[in-house]
Amino acid sequence: MTGILVQRFVLLGLMGALAACVDQANGGGAGSRDQITAVGSSTVYPFTTMIAEQLVANDPDAKAPVIESTGTGAGMKLFCAGIGAAHPDIEDASRRMKASEYKSCAANGVHDVMEIQVGIDGIAFAEAKNGPKMQLTPTDLYKALAASPGGKTNTARVWRDVNPALPAVPIQVYGPPATSGTRDALAELILTKGCEASDPTAKPLATSDPDAHKALCTRVREDGVYVDAGENDNLIVQKLQSNPNAIGVFGYSYLEENKDDVNGVSISGVAPTYATIADNAYPGSRPLYIYVKKAHLTAIPGLRNLLKLYAANWGMTGPLVKRGLIAAPTAIQARSAAIIANETVLDPAVLK
Repeated sequence: MTGILVQRFVLLGLMGALAACVDQANGGGAGSRDQITAVGSSTVYPFTTMIAEQLVANDPDAKAPVIESTGTGAGMKLFCAGIGAAHPDIEDASRRMKASEYKSCAANGVHDVMEIQVGIDGIAFAEAKNGPKMQLTPTDLYKALAASPGGKTNTARVWRDVNPALPAVPIQVYGPPATSGTRDALAELILTKGCEASDPTAKPLATSDPDAHKALCTRVREDGVYVDAGENDNLIVQKLQSNPNAIGVFGYSYLEENKDDVNGVSISGVAPTYATIADNAYPGSRPLYIYVKKAHLTAIPGLRNLLKLYAANWGMTGPLVKRGLIAAPTAIQARSAAIIANETVLDPAVLK
């Protein structure tokens, strides 16, 4: 089944209609919603969509889950807004939940949250097949994309401005918005590394003045060099084809899905491939998660089965890997499967 994605206004209309029903997840009697809802990461979206399709294929009477690609940050706000039919059951996340987000959840009555790592992904940098064949480092990317590298306003316009070994090609990068977990991972895994490698004053700031460190290392320039392409990663692929000198930033699964149209850009001499991401050789490797409200497991038909399907399909030879997921190490798969089987909730003390 395809076309599971539903626009936000449709979802809101459905939730409004459900609000008058008795809400089992929120302490009432009968169930009030008979389809699963999920929000969050555009990177995790195709994987949850595939599992949702399997759920319906296994049970023709089941209603198709509503899976919405909002970006991890925006999804967390929706997920943490409350318990019950008006709020999503699942948050897809391309980074770990933040302590501040859990605090927001708890303030709205969302206490028992299951954290399930479903696999690994890489932040892939890509260019068109007829692109300039770029070879970049985290330092190159920091000097090209940071608003104030070294504390000075960024004036670099071509890649040679940041590294004499690079071509005199205009810097143009299409990437995710600030609400995206991919953007957060870009900041943490690439820009921060480049910042601290190029500026000896940067690393101590992380402890002494975190806000100053963030401004120095991860604030992205807003002068048109970095283009917010929204949560539609396929749109970035299209932009690269129309602008072959540009670089795109998205999850590895989209690189794999579009390998006939784009090439991966090596970072520090390492190309983004299944093998390099799986063994953490590639600098942009990151875990992927889903977060689930335990209170909704009994209230929402099919939710437990969807989680079991995830566990049955995230292995090395499973269909999710064929879709572009990087299988997590065996030990992590076993731990995640145990969380599902035992319905173990997250200890917020482990969050940052």
